Amino acid sequence: MGKKLLVIGEVRDGALRNVSFEAVAAARKINEDGEVVAALFGEGNLEQLGNEMIYYGADRAVVVQHENLKNYTSEGYAQAAMAVIEDENPEGIIMGHTAQGKDLTPKIASRLESGLISDATDIEVDGDDVVFTRPIYSGKAFEKKVVTEGLLFATIRPNNIAPLDRDDTRSGEVAVKDVEIKDLRTVIKDIIRKTTEGVDLSEAKVIVAGGRGVKSADGFKPLEELAEVLGGAVGASRGACDAGYCDYSLQIGQTGKVVTPDLYIACGISGAIQHLAGMSNSKVIVAINKDPEANIFNVADYGIVGDLFEVVPKLTEEIKKLKENA
Repeated sequence: MGKKLLVIGEVRDGALRNVSFEAVAAARKINEDGEVVAALFGEGNLEQLGNEMIYYGADRAVVVQHENLKNYTSEGYAQAAMAVIEDENPEGIIMGHTAQGKDLTPKIASRLESGLISDATDIEVDGDDVVFTRPIYSGKAFEKKVVTEGLLFATIRPNNIAPLDRDDTRSGEVAVKDVEIKDLRTVIKDIIRKTTEGVDLSEAKVIVAGGRGVKSADGFKPLEELAEVLGGAVGASRGACDAGYCDYSLQIGQTGKVVTPDLYIACGISGAIQHLAGMSNSKVIVAINKDPEANIFNVADYGIVGDLFEVVPKLTEEIKKLKENA
């Protein structure tokens, strides 16, 4: 492409989300011979995070720091983004397809009167064309899209495009841009987090998920132990959430989070099509269920027919032994 691409990174609790580095890798793949500029918004000192984006492949970074950017609001972040876009005038913009990305990018696209390709899972460069692959019909089919004119604007699904190796010998300018963030119609008074501590579910490389088969809130404890040993996160089907076994922040599926981890372990999940829509593109799927006819086995790479309360603790113990002997 040989032009300029802008990557909008995402900062949470003072740290960069991994999808920010994946977005840089996507931009570098599209624009191998051109310039990749990172943009970060927030409160406080963001210069070091700007350097981190450079270590992962960006050529330089622009940071906008303002007290009204401490917490995400679509209006505040859109003001910051538009100011950077007007300054940089990029040929393309890339961002992660996260809760923030899904909210912010349509607003920017509307103001720029631009098209937007959302939730891309793969990118191919074919001559002058950049071909984006994205799932449709709840992941049952895929479509390929090409921007024929105007701005190349896309969001990428986390865990699908590998970040580049970190290289702390890379250097580039980190510019601090002053933007007046004003007239906000939304004021964040307080944030109450319901997500579990530890690994972010949407970016987890390993997920251990429970369905109605866990039978109770206590039934998630063996799953939590297995997830901890694997360095992963715990998720749930809507059935488990509806039954009150866990919070809806853990829900994976058509009306919950869409995840694509390297390893997905489904425990006591029957495999309703709505749940499969949220996890069927996981790289390796392991299903544990007492019912050999459960639909989850149709998408699983490995299946274990058995009681999850017997199988999961055994798996946890064996993995602990393997790690101790490694």
